[in-house]
Amino acid sequence: MRFCVLGSGSKGNATFVESGRTRLLIDAGFSGKEIERRLAEIGVEAESLSAILITHEHGDHVKGAAILSRRYRLPVFVNVATLNAAGPVLDNLPQCHTFDTGQTFIFQDFQIHPYAISHDATDPVGFLLNNGRVLMGYCTDTGLVSRLMQHRLSNCHGLVLECNHDPDLLRNGPYPPSLQQRVRGKTGHLANAEAAGFLRDILHDDLEHVVLSHISETNNRPHLAREAIAAVLETLRGQRGDDCPVPVISLAHQDRVGELVTLGGRAGR
Repeated sequence: MRFCVLGSGSKGNATFVESGRTRLLIDAGFSGKEIERRLAEIGVEAESLSAILITHEHGDHVKGAAILSRRYRLPVFVNVATLNAAGPVLDNLPQCHTFDTGQTFIFQDFQIHPYAISHDATDPVGFLLNNGRVLMGYCTDTGLVSRLMQHRLSNCHGLVLECNHDPDLLRNGPYPPSLQQRVRGKTGHLANAEAAGFLRDILHDDLEHVVLSHISETNNRPHLAREAIAAVLETLRGQRGDDCPVPVISLAHQDRVGELVTLGGRAGR
């Protein structure tokens, strides 16, 4: 399985995932042309996509979905509440397939499980994608991490994990109090330390790669997100020895395509 965060942040989100002959987009929060351009950077033609998965109705996650769906006759998978909340943005889809949150469905080479997250949207979800050999988890736009989320993501080989803000930068930054409250609330976004704590709780030897995503350009800094995660990994090494397996950590960006990650190096050892 391969995946790449094409862009992540408040101005747009899209992630490419591939296994076998199946090529998916998780969210399409840029314009159609911008998503096509970013896919081309990793050698993928937009017309080769198989489907689009939607996490929730906010514009930075759905902006280009209908355009791409109509242009390339792509099926869009979305739950009913999100479809209704999106309104005209997701109108006139050539193929719309609704799923129930918490119910696994199969599409081509993937078994896909949409699980509930905590965000100020109608029925937001994350995704767990299984190709029969490795698991890839997608967990962004959530204000807290539940035991259900921990259970669902505890066996992932690859993970896209929100690492949105630093509390001090948020508190002392330009956001008005109401917006600060939204960001740090239970239906907002994860702080660096919260993401690090969640990663600590689900770490296992077969977790190969973690991409830190949705890093706020205003209320965070890449080095702060990386340092929070590094502290967890250093503690793990201290407890288990320097040779214990730890995941590769990389960062998603708002303005450019991230790393193209291949999973499966540790699977089935």
